[in-house]
Amino acid sequence: MLNRMDMKIGFDAKRAYQNYTGLGNYSRDLLRNLFENQSAYTYNLYTPKITKNPNLSFIKTHANVKEITPTTPLDKTFKGLWRSVNLEKTLISDEIDIFHGLSNEIPRRGKNGAIKYVVTIHDLIFKRYPRNYKAIDRRIFNAKFKYACKNADQIIAISDQTKRDIIEFYDISEDRITTIYQTCHENFKKEYSTEIKEHIRQKFSLPEAYILNVGTIETRKNLIGVLRAMPLMKNDLPLVVVGRKTKYFNFIKVQMQKLKIDPNRVIFLKNVSIEELPSIYQMASVFVYPSFFEGFGIPIIEALHSLTPVITSKGSCFPEAGGPDSVFVDPTSSEEIGAAIDAILNSKEKQNQMAVAGKKFAQKFEPELLTQQLLDVYQNL
Repeated sequence: MLNRMDMKIGFDAKRAYQNYTGLGNYSRDLLRNLFENQSAYTYNLYTPKITKNPNLSFIKTHANVKEITPTTPLDKTFKGLWRSVNLEKTLISDEIDIFHGLSNEIPRRGKNGAIKYVVTIHDLIFKRYPRNYKAIDRRIFNAKFKYACKNADQIIAISDQTKRDIIEFYDISEDRITTIYQTCHENFKKEYSTEIKEHIRQKFSLPEAYILNVGTIETRKNLIGVLRAMPLMKNDLPLVVVGRKTKYFNFIKVQMQKLKIDPNRVIFLKNVSIEELPSIYQMASVFVYPSFFEGFGIPIIEALHSLTPVITSKGSCFPEAGGPDSVFVDPTSSEEIGAAIDAILNSKEKQNQMAVAGKKFAQKFEPELLTQQLLDVYQNL
């Protein structure tokens, strides 16, 4: 019988090395917290190639962590094939006890059952909103996600909403799915000095007070819902938007003209680093996130830790992330969004109450708690 204090765990670490947001952040945060809280295990990170990612510098401080890349000529040439099909041969050779696919997929597994497989499923948005994805991408995602859900020994969903989607779309038994939430980057949990925040304000030419929206500028994030609310509001605070632009940004520009919104009232920021973003949250008067659907909603957690009142959408995973003291609105109702913003901006008491309660609620996403939940999954296997 395997000694629980002597496990050897492998990870699909491709995203940790190659992605700088989203799945990459999830992978790095999970690994960092696991290494710091459970040093008795041996950890192997399997990646097609090792990149010089400064966000992975913590790996070098742990002697029980190894980085593994393809070794045979075939696997070196066809790295995708190694990661998706041939990886189990390497895992068996390395005597891995548990393999965790951190980003919605696991390699093809044999029938001997020597290795236990865990997969994290982040969301099935491509199933709920297929029109937002290319047909070929949907087919690839569905094949990988479905295989992982059907063949993993245990599935980790990053929210109860994602858990419900896995059950609905792939007919998976509920007892094979464990919800373990995400945390956010440690930078958002720090209080930055007035001097630092003022430096950030000047660098990005930010106003003294503003409404904040963070997220990729795409249809699902529903930035247009905030813009349509602005002419209806009694407050005339500017809107600061932080997020990568997509083709949807062209639609946004046209709609701003139709709504007769002063271009100076909407400030689009670019090249904002993970060191700068927390100050932008902390200086905001209110954070508005009227997305139609998310797997979880990390920006909400970032705002809660920043003591910034949150307005987000009803339904989906948003109550899980926002907690009982955030304000939830119908994302299709510009009137409701505008009224919620006005109500918060017009009451310092409400702002303070939401900030304190939100910060307290965010403690349920602390790394130590989430890491212990993850260790429980590994040990139960």
